[in-house]
Amino acid sequence: MLKLSVLSLFFLFPLPAAFVRLEITERRDVPAGPRFIAYELLRGRAHFAVNPSLPANRRITDLALASRNPQGRVEFSADVVILRPQDAALGNGTLLVEPPNRGGMGMLSMYNRASQADEFGDGYLLREGYTLAWVGWQHDVPSPRLRADVPVAVGVTGRVRGEHTPSAAETRLPLADSGHVPYPVAGNLTLSVREGLYAPRRPETGFRLEGDTIVLAQPATPGHIYEFVYDAKDPPVAGLGLAALRDFVSELKHGRTLPRPLRYALGVGTSQSAMALKALVYEGFNADEQGRIVFDGLQPHVAGGRRATFERFTQPSRTSGPYRNASFSPTDQFPYSDAEDTELATGRRDSLLARARTAKVVPKILYTNSSYEYWGSAGALVHTSLDGQRDLALPSTTRLYLLAGGQHGPAPFPPRLGGGQNLPNWNDYRWALRALLRDLRDWVVDGKAPPESCYPRLADGTLHAGTPPAYRVQYLDFGPDYLSKGIVTHQPPRPGVSYTVLTPKPDADGNDLVGLKMPWVAVPLGAFTGWNLRSPLIGAAGGLLPQTGSYLPFPTARIQERYPSRATYLRQISDAAQRLVQDRFLLPEDIAAVEKMGARVWDWAVH
Repeated sequence: MLKLSVLSLFFLFPLPAAFVRLEITERRDVPAGPRFIAYELLRGRAHFAVNPSLPANRRITDLALASRNPQGRVEFSADVVILRPQDAALGNGTLLVEPPNRGGMGMLSMYNRASQADEFGDGYLLREGYTLAWVGWQHDVPSPRLRADVPVAVGVTGRVRGEHTPSAAETRLPLADSGHVPYPVAGNLTLSVREGLYAPRRPETGFRLEGDTIVLAQPATPGHIYEFVYDAKDPPVAGLGLAALRDFVSELKHGRTLPRPLRYALGVGTSQSAMALKALVYEGFNADEQGRIVFDGLQPHVAGGRRATFERFTQPSRTSGPYRNASFSPTDQFPYSDAEDTELATGRRDSLLARARTAKVVPKILYTNSSYEYWGSAGALVHTSLDGQRDLALPSTTRLYLLAGGQHGPAPFPPRLGGGQNLPNWNDYRWALRALLRDLRDWVVDGKAPPESCYPRLADGTLHAGTPPAYRVQYLDFGPDYLSKGIVTHQPPRPGVSYTVLTPKPDADGNDLVGLKMPWVAVPLGAFTGWNLRSPLIGAAGGLLPQTGSYLPFPTARIQERYPSRATYLRQISDAAQRLVQDRFLLPEDIAAVEKMGARVWDWAVH
């Protein structure tokens, strides 16, 4: 684990850019491993000062209301961690940046298969020679997680909304989401309850406020949705978190913080981190203050149709999904796709890449979504029209891959029954993410195009309206000043027309017809789905379970009929792995580990 000694160093460069200095508070050498070069780890805080009048900063809500230094700039800072080769000449010249997911570092677990976020795992990213960086962007993350410290808009008031769906008969409902720092209640706290995602609200009066917790007079009903709205004041200028990402990456590419500036920058992120990357591009932050491209390539993973938002009183941790900020979250908003489409309620045309195209800073993008994203976060809207009638033509700079038969994050193997009616989905697709990262770098650095997109489409009948119904996404009216100024006046928002959300069509076994299939999905011993249903034990029985798919094992007799022997099954697993290598969805050096996993699956399923 990373245990760092304390060192204080300061780098101060009187440059016109928004980056001011990097304050290093911890430093450690990471000795070379058997398969990777020696690295150095730096932990510290980056300091910035932006000019509110520059066009590059004008989309930051409430920036004009923040206090300024004597030079007329708004100051802020962000926690940063850098893991770089000790000998820069041995690196691959590429910066790999992850916006922390709720303040945590995830890419070592995702790509290096580390058991903990602060371990090096098998060292994949290090032996590839990347310089790794994490930049805090959320203002409401509790210490010691990586966060951004931003000024507030003093004296500004507004309404804040949140919700909580208890899984037990509890009496205490937190204002915070995921243990984050909530906005303090300034007045007019109301509480309502819904018996389902789309059921009417019923006022709840039997409660009191204790600090950051709502205390109910009677225990909550498991599975019911408790929604609270209240007045708050002094909102943080949350959009400065995007500026922190933009300006620190730009500094590492063009400045003097590192001994040798890096030529390319790739952004990677999972779930909330991926949503932040999508927001960065959509809001126009892939161009720095000098107009230079920030991220040359992106790999947003399992964001579905969602993206982070930075309106006044935003709560970046509250992402949408079934029984999680259900149906009224700003993260479920048009546009959903890199292709241009029309918003049904307003006639507005837009795409996620609109501002990047205008600024000529469109990155190469590899999107990956699991099957769950189609059920729980409008994944089909990334590539279909809002009315569900047309496949959209994705731009040549975008690739999209369905990780067939996957859930939001793979469950441990062997799976164990949890809050769902079925076993959770253990399909470990992380091996493919490593290969796709190499594909992305080859595309950015060498111009070698990645594999063609692989996802279900209306045109070939592999996309349909599935059963059970997917999570609904709809037009939300947050008020007349929302789009132009980021100010919410309708809280909760006023719902409008619902969009058509489609899901991958299954084959006779219950597995997705198309997509990037890991060997145990291509050679199945059961059905892997992107949905699971809530158990009666946690309430709302039969509703979709957030972020979870199902594994439905085949009967032993069916397995033995299809695969006469263990050797037959393992031979097919090996053949499927070889096909993935040929298609550039699996690294050759990972075949042995995938085959070993196939053997574990057989021995568990047939006993």
